[in-house]
Amino acid sequence: MRRSLAVGLSLLWFLTACGGGGGPPVISRSPSRVAVSTPTPTQTPRIGTRAHLETVARLDEPIALAVRRGDPFLYVAEKPGLVVSLRPGTRSAPRTVLDLTGNITTGGEQGLLGIAFSPDGRWLYASFTDRNGDSNVIAYAFSGGRARLPGRRILFVSQPFSNHNGGNILFGPDGMLYFGLGDGGSEGDPDDRGQDLHTLLAKMLRIDPTPAGPHPYVVPASNPFVGRSGVRPEIWAYGLRNPWRFSFDRSTGDLWIGDVGQNSWEEIDEQPARSGGGQNYGWSCFEGDHAYKDCRPRGAVRPVYEYSHVSGGCAVTGGDVYRGSHIPGLQGAYLFGDYCAGRLLGLVRTGEGVRVWRLGPTVSGLDSFGEDADGDLYAMSLNGSLFRLTP
Repeated sequence: MRRSLAVGLSLLWFLTACGGGGGPPVISRSPSRVAVSTPTPTQTPRIGTRAHLETVARLDEPIALAVRRGDPFLYVAEKPGLVVSLRPGTRSAPRTVLDLTGNITTGGEQGLLGIAFSPDGRWLYASFTDRNGDSNVIAYAFSGGRARLPGRRILFVSQPFSNHNGGNILFGPDGMLYFGLGDGGSEGDPDDRGQDLHTLLAKMLRIDPTPAGPHPYVVPASNPFVGRSGVRPEIWAYGLRNPWRFSFDRSTGDLWIGDVGQNSWEEIDEQPARSGGGQNYGWSCFEGDHAYKDCRPRGAVRPVYEYSHVSGGCAVTGGDVYRGSHIPGLQGAYLFGDYCAGRLLGLVRTGEGVRVWRLGPTVSGLDSFGEDADGDLYAMSLNGSLFRLTP
């Protein structure tokens, strides 16, 4: 199915990547870190609930999933550059709605990395690395089941290396576009971009991509660094190594981030919906909850959960809070996984801390999750499979 061992090996590097303006950044050497705020109350899931997998489609390195308002189709991005539509439960073949294969670089961590529809369904946004390896977010008018060319460039970010591109894009409950960018690559954040507020790299961005004027986007006035001299106002949160996949809880609005670690620790971060942004998640002073460099940024937020590579994982694949109706025991649980281990995991916050358990299935090459209009969750494999989680 259009796969090769070489591609598989390159994608191991793709997620692990372990060997790989204005004024000065504001960095404190204080050793203090703060715990994440108590999340918005939700229905309590049943710890230990299991799930199974149903194969929905075989595709070419599926990497992101999006749904469109009032539209019964699922839209899936394939890393080599196609966006296809499909309707689960039918025999119809996937249909190409956007072809970017001639515009992107696909080696290693590069390629078509994220898609999202505007809240009104009129625009399809695609995040990809161009032929020079730089990050782009492009908006395409969408009608008649297809994206219309040419697109309108929303954002461009130069990439110094080929890894740690991030690339996930989502519209939040507030209608703003969120874009996750890694630290620009190489190994160990050599230019300390994680704590540098001059650069968009190693950040979560929040922008309004539908301005009334001629500019490609505007910065919401409610962003945390608006008006601060020498700081990029697009920044919503920082201190992220490679926020490969993040999601919003559709019931609470809480933001969950799976941040890929360096050589030792993987982490899950959480930002309550009531947050005004500005969180510092610690990289590259911290890897997970452990010191990585000789710096201690004041107020850096501790991860909700971390796990060691000793446990068999190598790169966290962030997922979603389950809000579907088919597996009631998972209602309110955050589901995620690991690229190398392939295991699917459930996480719930309790009064005693965090409980994590295995859901049962494993997915070889687990690279992404997605959520449909009904709240059902899907898992994607770079080996070509799109799965739906079932009871």
